[in-house]
Amino acid sequence: MSCHGLFDILKKRKTDDRNNVNLDDFESNTGCGMGIHCSECPLSFRCSHNGNKDVSKTTNSGQKIKKILLMGNPNVGKSAIFSRLTGLHAISSNYPGTTVGFLEGSVSIDGETYKLIDVPGAYTLDPTNEAEEVARRTLDEGGDIVVIVADATALERNLYLALQVLEKGYPSVLVLNMVDEARHKGIHIDLQTLEIELGIPVVSTVAVTGEGISALKAALAKARPSFILPMGKDERWRLIGDIVMRSQQVTHRHHTFRDRLEDISVHPVSGLILSLLVIGLSFYTIRTIGEGLIDYVFDPLFDRFWGPLLASLSNLLGGSGFLHDILIGHLIDGNLDWEQSFGILSTGLYVEFAMVFPYIISFYLILSLLEDIGYLPRLAVLFDALLHRIGLHGFAIVPTLLGLGCNVPGILATRVLESERERFIAATLISVAVPCAGLQAMIFGAIGSLGMRYVVVIYASLFLVWLILGYVLNKILSGQSPELIVEIPPYRLPSFRDLGLKLWFRISGFLLEATPLVLIGILIANLVYSSGILPWISNFLKPTVYLLGLPPEAIGAILLGFLRKDVAVGLLLPLGLTPQQLIVAIVVLSMTFPCIATFVVLFKELGAKRLLQSIIIMISIAMLAGIALNSLFSLMIT
Repeated sequence: MSCHGLFDILKKRKTDDRNNVNLDDFESNTGCGMGIHCSECPLSFRCSHNGNKDVSKTTNSGQKIKKILLMGNPNVGKSAIFSRLTGLHAISSNYPGTTVGFLEGSVSIDGETYKLIDVPGAYTLDPTNEAEEVARRTLDEGGDIVVIVADATALERNLYLALQVLEKGYPSVLVLNMVDEARHKGIHIDLQTLEIELGIPVVSTVAVTGEGISALKAALAKARPSFILPMGKDERWRLIGDIVMRSQQVTHRHHTFRDRLEDISVHPVSGLILSLLVIGLSFYTIRTIGEGLIDYVFDPLFDRFWGPLLASLSNLLGGSGFLHDILIGHLIDGNLDWEQSFGILSTGLYVEFAMVFPYIISFYLILSLLEDIGYLPRLAVLFDALLHRIGLHGFAIVPTLLGLGCNVPGILATRVLESERERFIAATLISVAVPCAGLQAMIFGAIGSLGMRYVVVIYASLFLVWLILGYVLNKILSGQSPELIVEIPPYRLPSFRDLGLKLWFRISGFLLEATPLVLIGILIANLVYSSGILPWISNFLKPTVYLLGLPPEAIGAILLGFLRKDVAVGLLLPLGLTPQQLIVAIVVLSMTFPCIATFVVLFKELGAKRLLQSIIIMISIAMLAGIALNSLFSLMIT
């Protein structure tokens, strides 16, 4: 670990008079102000104060924008600091060749523009998952400045990644975030001592309020490489222990109500009860907000403004014909029907903006709120044991919950999972056994009036299939699910500014990704419907419906579920099915082909090969479940 004269002098100065050491001494033009010359220093090859090195040529040519990498553990407030520095000037991207996302923005400081990259959260540069692999590769690609964000309440854990970054030799700044929470916990960190120990500027911030952001901007101009050299894991932990011992003091404090609430929310019994209450309240709120947006905003907009425009366009196109059917769709009793006309400009836009988008807004609002409060990691921990048995880990609960609102964002959210195997299992389970909000509304409307026990049977069947199919996929697919490694943050009040920015990024990302897919899906569905292939397929599959105990007419409704499952459930009602037949038909419909929008998103996320495998699984498990239910009902009747 020694650095010849430089490290020895630093060590001696800290031992002799720690309080009188000033890192500004390093700014001397004759080396480092430590009595040695660059030619004698083993760090001169990477030191920005090397008199033989022209920094401007390597970091900023006057035309090149400097790149700042924002690095740190998950849940340390990187995103909040990023939004404080960049505001709305940011774009969301995926790292090439991966599904790991990151934010990229720009910030102007003292007339100079920097490109700021929010690197995926990582605990170590020795990757244990895809996010950490991307973090290491991003760092290896280089940056002019690295801003290391650390949680002041967990300095020891955060310093491991910080030291690994400093060992790379990039000019760096350490940000101690959440110092307010550290003070509440009786943790006091001496910033000057920490600067001396690490050899780089250290600033403290409270990102949710903006405290310390100005100091961070000023510190960027003083970013410098650390004198810390590469070392082994054990040596690194010993150094961390020494640094923490010298720079941090912890005093006694009494437990607060928030501390007790944190303990309750992760307890296996009380935590599970609390999670059910939170999930129930969340879905009630999501449904209330979504339905309110539909009834008072989007439906009136389509009925009063978009509908008359399409009616005029329909008249110009003659009310029928190939182009009319593609753009406007088929007229129902001479009128445009938003859900059944299946035109790109009618059903395509209505499904996206008036049926799905309101729930997307409400879902992402509640999800972001739970995330910023600090509850989602606790929910992931509570469900981790169950989800591990089906090849996933706790964070898969987030896509599953999203899928209950709409399968499209649920499948898009599987990107938070770390391996292709997990993403395939999660996406398949969502498509097969997680009914979207529209389908759930039709289930209650179609069969709820016959008795809630029938609704319970449908949900119990889907949940049982979710468990069994997940367990089977976990056994037959190669690979293992990584362990859930997550830092559980303390509960905190969210920043409404940061909440708004996060909501904007998420809903705008959904619109950019999902809108083209929905429109393309509606176009494909329209072409299939117009070609006359659907009746031929129905006739071909008639023998299979007898195994399900259904009349031949039911196959057409089930196949139309490929277009819209909620509409397909409505087409089952005129067939005069018994409650038992309705249960079988709805379960099979729920588990077969997802709606066209979900189908297209599956293709985009999984690829053609994985999509084909998922389709085979859907059809097989739907038929098995339908036959099993029909056999069970037959035995009960006899």
